[in-house]
Amino acid sequence: MLFNKKLLILLIFCTTFLVYGQTKNFFDREVIAAGDSIDFIQIKTDSLFNSHQRISFLVFPREAFKKYLIEFSYSKTDLKKTSSFGENNNALAAINGSFFDVDSGGRVVYLEVNDSVISRTRSDSLKWAKPDSLIDGAVIITNDFRILIRPARSDQFYEQSRQEASVMVSGPLLLLDSNKVKLPQMEFVTKRHPRTCLCTNNESLLFIAIDGRSEEAEGMNLFEVQKFLQDIGCVDAINLDGGGSTTMWVKGKGVVNSPSDKTGERPVSDALIIITK
Repeated sequence: MLFNKKLLILLIFCTTFLVYGQTKNFFDREVIAAGDSIDFIQIKTDSLFNSHQRISFLVFPREAFKKYLIEFSYSKTDLKKTSSFGENNNALAAINGSFFDVDSGGRVVYLEVNDSVISRTRSDSLKWAKPDSLIDGAVIITNDFRILIRPARSDQFYEQSRQEASVMVSGPLLLLDSNKVKLPQMEFVTKRHPRTCLCTNNESLLFIAIDGRSEEAEGMNLFEVQKFLQDIGCVDAINLDGGGSTTMWVKGKGVVNSPSDKTGERPVSDALIIITK
């Protein structure tokens, strides 16, 4: 199922009002790059999966790649806020990236930027490492700047391959070719948390931040995320780092979602940013 921006809005309304028996809805939309219609959209609902949800979207149409690019921004050692990654790169928008070492900084999964290896996947025996069942996907930036979501290959494969310009491993992979990917049965998957996701189709990319851990926004388990992303027309989708890390920042608006940590926005190791060519 394909969608453009207008159809996405229609699908969101159909999803919230018809599929889930919506009783109370708030819908905000703002164009953040008028020439290419990059949209920021936020919905607030009290009946999606019989729960309160607040979901923020950045809709990035593929024609916008004529003027803008998506890149991975990272810090090698210390941790920085997603907003800092956006501001320091004069980005149009940013979301938090993949999993990292909360104590010492740095990533615990594979990251390659412009054919340079930034980090390798951490051994399962080390703190903050993630099991293979959770890091089974990759966000790939091709040499011609396309964004792909694919099953993850080994670190060694990416190091030797020149088919990708940049690679960020994360997961779990949620959708592939419009089909749900089997998820492991563990609390990370089955409990509701804030979630950050990236999804693609033939027309657009979506940055998605699902708030959680509050009365106003309960968050989703990953089975709920899969169904929701299918319902709004995602073809390929991947889970990024969530929980207190979930952050969406937009230039001129600041952080547009509500990070769940009591201290506010959590510092992270990397982010996906939209920049001008």
